[in-house]
Amino acid sequence: MNATTDTISSKLSVDPDFREIVEMFVNEIPDRVATLIGAYDGRQWADLRRGAHQLKGAGGGYGYPELTTVASQLEYAVDAAQGEEAIKARLDGLVELCTRLRV
Repeated sequence: MNATTDTISSKLSVDPDFREIVEMFVNEIPDRVATLIGAYDGRQWADLRRGAHQLKGAGGGYGYPELTTVASQLEYAVDAAQGEEAIKARLDGLVELCTRLRV
């Protein structure tokens, strides 16, 4: 496997006390991704920023530091009004990473 197709497991999934909540978080990811894509498609920048910010915080909380990093990059791109092309590239990176999250 290469770096872009490797799955990403939560740092917390080895702890039985956290495994169930991590699983619930991973199961919510498709809905969160759909919300982000919808916000981008509708040019709803505040909603896109909010969704990225929420994933940034959740990433660390659920044991996915990579998610925090990539979501932060999207949040920054929106905050800095880097332009639709740059924002879309950051969104695409976040979406791709989200497809690799596993418990």
